[in-house]
Amino acid sequence: MKLFALVFVAMLLCGLSHAQTTYCNPVNIDYGYCPIPNFTEWGKHRATADPVIVTYKGDFYLFSTNQWGYWWSHDLSKWHFISRKFLQPWHHVYDELCAPAVWVTGDTMMVFGSTYTSDFPVWMSTDPKGNQWKVAVDSFEAGGWDPDFFQDDDGNLYQYNGSSNSYPLYGAAVNRNTMQLKGARKELYLLNDKRYGWQRFGEYMDNTFLDPFIEGAWMTKHNGKYYLQYGAPGTEFSGYADGVVVSDHPLGPFTPQAHNPFSFKPGGFARGAGHGSTFEDTKGNWWHVSTMVISVKNSFERRIGCWPAGFDKDGVLYCNTVFGDYPHYLSRGTNTTGTSSFTDDTKSFTGWMLLNYNKPVMVSSTLGGYLPNNAVDENIKTYWSAATGDKGEWIQTDLGTNSTVNAVQINYADQDAAFLGKQQDIRHQYILRYSTDGKKWQILVDKSNNDTDVPHDYVELSKPVKARYIRLENIHMPTGKFAISGLRVFGNGNGPTPDTVKTFVVLRTEKDKRSAWIKWQPVDNAYAYNIYVGVAPDKLYNCIMVHNANDYYFKGMDKEQVYYFCIEAINENGVSAKTAVMKAE
Repeated sequence: MKLFALVFVAMLLCGLSHAQTTYCNPVNIDYGYCPIPNFTEWGKHRATADPVIVTYKGDFYLFSTNQWGYWWSHDLSKWHFISRKFLQPWHHVYDELCAPAVWVTGDTMMVFGSTYTSDFPVWMSTDPKGNQWKVAVDSFEAGGWDPDFFQDDDGNLYQYNGSSNSYPLYGAAVNRNTMQLKGARKELYLLNDKRYGWQRFGEYMDNTFLDPFIEGAWMTKHNGKYYLQYGAPGTEFSGYADGVVVSDHPLGPFTPQAHNPFSFKPGGFARGAGHGSTFEDTKGNWWHVSTMVISVKNSFERRIGCWPAGFDKDGVLYCNTVFGDYPHYLSRGTNTTGTSSFTDDTKSFTGWMLLNYNKPVMVSSTLGGYLPNNAVDENIKTYWSAATGDKGEWIQTDLGTNSTVNAVQINYADQDAAFLGKQQDIRHQYILRYSTDGKKWQILVDKSNNDTDVPHDYVELSKPVKARYIRLENIHMPTGKFAISGLRVFGNGNGPTPDTVKTFVVLRTEKDKRSAWIKWQPVDNAYAYNIYVGVAPDKLYNCIMVHNANDYYFKGMDKEQVYYFCIEAINENGVSAKTAVMKAE
């Protein structure tokens, strides 16, 4: 009995006995490494994108590009990988399951991958958790890149597809008996970047040399309306987003929703929210899962993020990415109304603030130009690397003052990784320590015996602690150097919240109404700002987090639409009041 008590106390001290109630993007799953050799000339790295989550028999199933399997979860937090290849065994290609289509019909889950050839079957399973699959049809002859299958309430089945900067999204009815198209595909929607600024190609939507790409079709039906979603303008960019067009019929005609893009995250630590899927959980709440961007070692170096979503009282589809890479509560309660509130979904944010943005860092060693401060600069594209991957390498962050710490997120970077493709039975092992004076240290989290792969490990503490210093010590890396793109400490600095922004200006001219220059008087005790933008004063559904600046060039507007803006300041202690809403015609 004494031994049990000692073990229990040790677990409490290490923060491991607490059932996790929060999550933090990027999603912490065992991402496979890029399988394509010529895509890794700048360094081998993890990559996936184009996620689909479906609810099946009370659990969630996640499929994404080139993972040689899929995951399931009961709570959207702890994911379990199931190894599976879906291509016919005689086809030796890298895109084993690229931008997959997944749907549920009756008691059966169906899966199909991107292809324009006849080598990819449509698979079916009534026991995906047990990895029991069989071929429904040998091939879907019409194929389709970035496919989506949607079964309507009346039993009719439709397929949507398209991935191009020249051609539109297409849709067609499918014969459920033969699993082939009933007729010719119909053109449904083509991008119009001359009107919609967010559809312009480029990191800054400056469209210098390429037309934008439309891809990643996904259909959701709600209250008799059909919401056809799509990704644009390019997966390499922070502005990668999902738009939506709406119709009374599954094959159109479709009209763009005024609030577009509906899934948008161009700022913060991990950016991008494009090519995804919208799904309903077991309690009637809507979510949107989509692709986040790294694009350092290759344009297709990407991760996955998941956010609250919903349909407001006017049928507007939104995705709430406010503080979208900070800790959020997993549970949003039960929704029996069929509609959602953006404001209520914002309440899923824990209020735990980032405590160590650009704060002092100490490390055991440094490799070349991969400098220590890169681990606390709130940019997933940059990282610190130790000189080795050996046990004993460490990084220490100074919060500046004794603070309340609720959670820590450890984002590993790929430096000198040796792997290609999906790896199993690899692990990260580490110890987190905390101190109030930098001299006497206590264990915060002990994962020295961890046996899982946790590239974006997020640890919610069972009880908050008071600390000024947090130290991460390496025990074991799965491959390569000990490298960190974000050692992110969350809680409360126990000081004053930032002052409200006093002067806020939005300059929009007739020369190009797709764009605006946003400028504000800096707040001395703020490290970041949230800019809210929307198409009505009560529908400020898009949010842009900006660090260490007091202006922002926003190029994402519909030139024919009136917009509304406001801003709030952010620091370690909380968030200021928002400014009054400003109209920009």
